[in-house]
Amino acid sequence: MPKEKIIVLMGSPRDLSFASRIKDFLKAEKFPITCIYNVASAHRTPQKLLKNLQEYEDSGGNIVYITVAGLSDALSGVVAGYTKYPVIACPPDSEKYGGAKIFSSTAMPRGIPVAYVSKPENAALAAVRILALSNPVLNESLDRFKQKMEKSVYEGAEEVKKISENKK
Repeated sequence: MPKEKIIVLMGSPRDLSFASRIKDFLKAEKFPITCIYNVASAHRTPQKLLKNLQEYEDSGGNIVYITVAGLSDALSGVVAGYTKYPVIACPPDSEKYGGAKIFSSTAMPRGIPVAYVSKPENAALAAVRILALSNPVLNESLDRFKQKMEKSVYEGAEEVKKISENKK
């Protein structure tokens, strides 16, 4: 069975505190996926970026790229233009720039798909779902996660019901 990897590419080391939430989520939810971090700027170090991408492409296995880059977010488009694998843009400045950020990350030419997910935890989960298409172990992990989420809602509903009954 191929080895699955999430490659988190950051435009700057300053993005690490935001991007680290991806691996933290995977670990907390016990998703058995390798998560690799790297810094390469599409603007400042395009040769490094392309060299790194070629190494990832040659490494085998299934990959989902999560790009974490602010401002113009050229990183997502360059990665999507280079690879055959899915690219998820998860910019650290989404809340600050709103709609302009969505446009900057996703307005790509035909044939250069970039998905946009604003929260690192959801970007990680989207990547897991993509990789689970070819991995039954990840499917089982997703089932456990879904059950955990459902359980928390039911428990929360019971708690609210008790509180509202006590106020009568």
